[in-house]
Amino acid sequence: MSVMAASLGVMPITELPASHADLLERPLFGHLATVQPDGAPNSSVMWFAWDGQVLRFTHTSTRQKYRNVRAEPRVAFSIADPDDPYRTLEVRGVVESIEPDDERASFYKSLQERYDNVYPVTDADVRVIITVRPTSYATK
Repeated sequence: MSVMAASLGVMPITELPASHADLLERPLFGHLATVQPDGAPNSSVMWFAWDGQVLRFTHTSTRQKYRNVRAEPRVAFSIADPDDPYRTLEVRGVVESIEPDDERASFYKSLQERYDNVYPVTDADVRVIITVRPTSYATK
């Protein structure tokens, strides 16, 4: 751990603390950070699903974030509690797999339902499921 991380009170751990598990269980918005080809960070708001072991995201194979995780599988994902924005969780991990969603974009539709934002899927043919295996967690 860096001196800066220690000074900020961020302590990376390898198991999800029960105190912050709700942040992954609730349909909250998180920021998925990837590394661009030039080494610069790229962060964007993402819907996600957590099954207790891995995080799953949907994206399209036509966007930069997809190309980023294909080239560099290390990612970070952060969530701030909307009820207490000083309570945060950072998940660092590795992209374990990238698989096509089915022809109906069923995984994407399940996220639409989770986030109560259902609309027609027009890009099902290029939808992928990105699975991230956490390697460490940091909480505040």
